[in-house]
Amino acid sequence: DDLNIAQLSSYSIKRLLAYLDESWFVKRNDYEKKIAAPIIKEIITRLNFLKNVGLDYLTVDRQAKSLSGGEMQRIRLASQIGTGLTGVLYVLDEPSIGLHPKDTNALIKTLKELRDLGNSVLVVEHDRETIEAADYLIELGPKAGKNGGKVVFSGTLAEMKKNNDSITGKYLSGKKKVIFLDKKINKNSGVLRISGVKHNNLKNISISFPLGNLIAVTGVSGSGKSSLIVETLYPALKYYLSGYYGEKIGSFEKLEGFQYLQRVYLVDQSPIGRTPRSNPATYVGFFDEIREIFAQTVDAKALGFKKGRFSFNVKGGRCEKCQGAGVIKIEMQFMADVYVTCDVCAGRRYNQETLSIKYKGKSIDQILKMSVDEALDFFKNHPRIYSKLKVLQEIGLGYIELGQPAPTFSGGEAQRIKIAKELSQSNTGHTLYILDEPTTGLHFYDIEKLLFSLIRLVNEGNTVIVIEHNLDVIKNCSYIIDLGPDGGEAGGYLVYQGEVKKIVDIKNSYTGKFLAKMIR
Repeated sequence: DDLNIAQLSSYSIKRLLAYLDESWFVKRNDYEKKIAAPIIKEIITRLNFLKNVGLDYLTVDRQAKSLSGGEMQRIRLASQIGTGLTGVLYVLDEPSIGLHPKDTNALIKTLKELRDLGNSVLVVEHDRETIEAADYLIELGPKAGKNGGKVVFSGTLAEMKKNNDSITGKYLSGKKKVIFLDKKINKNSGVLRISGVKHNNLKNISISFPLGNLIAVTGVSGSGKSSLIVETLYPALKYYLSGYYGEKIGSFEKLEGFQYLQRVYLVDQSPIGRTPRSNPATYVGFFDEIREIFAQTVDAKALGFKKGRFSFNVKGGRCEKCQGAGVIKIEMQFMADVYVTCDVCAGRRYNQETLSIKYKGKSIDQILKMSVDEALDFFKNHPRIYSKLKVLQEIGLGYIELGQPAPTFSGGEAQRIKIAKELSQSNTGHTLYILDEPTTGLHFYDIEKLLFSLIRLVNEGNTVIVIEHNLDVIKNCSYIIDLGPDGGEAGGYLVYQGEVKKIVDIKNSYTGKFLAKMIR
């Protein structure tokens, strides 16, 4: 049909399916039909798998590295259904990440197809619809970290809703609800406006952000949310505010109102550090004070130990075999590196002389092993340490250990530690925070804590933009920008911007449709 392979590959899955419909065969002679039939059948089958997991907006030649985590997971899922295997146990870790409620149904349908083929599907999930679609539920808890790890409930959905020990059951039955604050738009802090955005699939759109608000950016997968915020607005602001940005900036015509801001900060889900030496105490910034307390003890003064003696990053007080990491890295040639506990200090990070110094009966390594909740009680008379620990607890991280190695945190935890660091600094306001799906890995119970933290940032005079699919978070924003209506080529339009409650009246907004059920 006068199309070369590159042109055909540039079609989206939806467009390619439309192209390969019945009319394609009508134009062919018998010989061509005979050859093409089995090939086309195979192609259509595979394209339909991708369509069923809500990915029909992707182009066939889309680069794998440009896909989001949720998209990658769903492509793997589509390829598994194609194998038609039975008797397999599939384990999925939060497949709903990056999915709009509209697409969650397609995902659930796909998982049920896998089940009906004779497989078992085990899903780790926080999404309400996925939980409600499950045949059997297992809840761990009751809380997190040292307060978790027990099986709180196992059984059917109906049993879970009646069970008094199940926190999830209380939210599903409606006994507990995530707050709805119904906040008005603050119009007194100026407006940031970006016009003529054409990056990726964005159709020359212009967007206004009223500063001093919690702003939601919504839309189905592939509608252009990240293209607008992370790839265009963020680098453009970075360039205007600090004069330099090394990466590529998405195409736009004009940015106005940036003079109202002093800085912009992207709170992503990248780790807070790459090595086991990075941890919450050093990242949030209260480890200095803890070391100071140890240096002030009578024993430390008698031995002439200064603050630096209690650092595991410099020579002197640390265990030299593991260089203060507590673990030794063994490089594996074809696999991920393996960490084993140091055989000299037994994972305690310090040498014997340093560990002999005690404060209130605890050595420095015992303090690093404390959870935030335990440390709050221990340091209640030290306001500078206490205030930072309190922020970690309020954001729902009371269960993490002070010296927990950075590589052991999930993306959502890393993101919340970054928010805690921001909240614990003396804030001038006038900062724009951008969060891409902060609810990843969060239970209803934790979403509430996250919301209070974000609202606190806004109350201090900052602006928070969240790219989000979670309806509990969206309903608590005061302003919403909805892109779409669909993904890929059918997306990139501005469907609505304005007050959150009014989106329910917009006919072609999927977000409005799902939000209406919730608010009403």
